[in-house]
Amino acid sequence: MIRVLSFLLIILANSAASECRQALALGLDVSGSVDSREYRLQVDGLATALQRPEVVRLILSDIGAPVQLAIFEWSEPHHQRMLLHWTEIRTTQDLARISTLLNNVKRSSAPRGTAVGSAMLFGAELLSQKQGCWKRTLDLSGDGKHNLGPHPREAKRMLQTSGITINGLVIGADDPTHGDKRYVQVGELSAYYNAWVILGPGAFVEVALGFEAYEDAMTRKLVRELKGLTLSDAQ
Repeated sequence: MIRVLSFLLIILANSAASECRQALALGLDVSGSVDSREYRLQVDGLATALQRPEVVRLILSDIGAPVQLAIFEWSEPHHQRMLLHWTEIRTTQDLARISTLLNNVKRSSAPRGTAVGSAMLFGAELLSQKQGCWKRTLDLSGDGKHNLGPHPREAKRMLQTSGITINGLVIGADDPTHGDKRYVQVGELSAYYNAWVILGPGAFVEVALGFEAYEDAMTRKLVRELKGLTLSDAQ
């Protein structure tokens, strides 16, 4: 009897240890429309957003069921580069290590095309590795519409029953001399992501009016996603 009880306790302990509150995959656009300066604003902006107190507090709010994070870059259909493989976050040191990694990453020679649909499918494949998490979310950042690979509407159709959430962060033109055209451009891109990219209950599009605003937009998006997670998701 004692052996049976010990065996059950081991099973329960292992089950508790494997709890995952949220699997969060972040996809960063590195297509030809993103220059070297914009690349650094995007990657370093994410690094800083992960250190913002409101984000740290939410990520570490339940270390018994931690958040798991993966980060990748995307451009053309067959170009997705992992910057961070699935990593469990339990401490501020974990977040600090991820931010340091991002601050030191060097840009690869990515092809110039923009394959939004392929990025959606790649992110969904990553999230399929985390079936046990209460919620699985793909964050896709981008500054343009697709021009290669499957159309996002086809990717969205394929993922309808996947159980994942896809949110978008659209990035507008950096040039302030464009004036009102900047708002038109980012408005069109936001509508495009709303129609063809985002998926799942509560999915949304966040907007950055230029790469200079990326850090704040990413912070808002992370806070909204992490706040939106409730115990009902554990079902």
